[in-house]
Amino acid sequence: MLTVHHLNNSRSQRVLWLLEELGVPYEIKRYERDPKTMLAPPELRAVHPLGKSPVITDAGQTIAESGAIIEYLVDKYGEGSGLKPAAGTPERLRYTYWLHYAEGSAMPPLLLKLVAQRIGTAPMPFFAKPIARKIAATLQSSFINPQLKLHFGYMDNELSKTGWFAGDTFTAADVQMSFPLEAGSARAGMKGRTPAIDDFLQRIHARPAYQRALERGGEYEIIGSN
Repeated sequence: MLTVHHLNNSRSQRVLWLLEELGVPYEIKRYERDPKTMLAPPELRAVHPLGKSPVITDAGQTIAESGAIIEYLVDKYGEGSGLKPAAGTPERLRYTYWLHYAEGSAMPPLLLKLVAQRIGTAPMPFFAKPIARKIAATLQSSFINPQLKLHFGYMDNELSKTGWFAGDTFTAADVQMSFPLEAGSARAGMKGRTPAIDDFLQRIHARPAYQRALERGGEYEIIGSN
């Protein structure tokens, strides 16, 4: 049976959601983050050398990276599901674009935001604190926050056209895009600034398959402020 190697509060939650949308039977192997470092446990390296989640194993194959996993699942199990636009259409081009944009463009400024925030609060010698906090604050104000505003404004405008990322219907591209939007809303202060994104998150969170995935996946604090 297909196995999802699931790390709490991680990108693997959207893999569970996709599987629920597809109606594919699966089992979950759970891993917990280190409470101090928030990193994945070393046991994940036995599944994949990088020791990160999401990872799935299916029919003797080990597949990592959210976009690759989503493409694999939709290609293998998604015939007739409507989760992938037809080849050669404008919607298919948008679908492919957003599958790659999610991790290639949307996530980097969010990760930089997280790093800068941790630098500002990390324990260190007293004489280094003012310098470190100044660097972190300058990085956020001069680069990270403007990049977040640019990207979230762009995504909000795109969603305002049809409500979905790859045309006028729900697709797996919306599943892929859910994580950066949830992260931006919950942890980067974007909630309330982007009405189309806020509406999108409310709609996907209300989907029965999303709710079933939450029940199976367990703790997922990233949506706690939505």
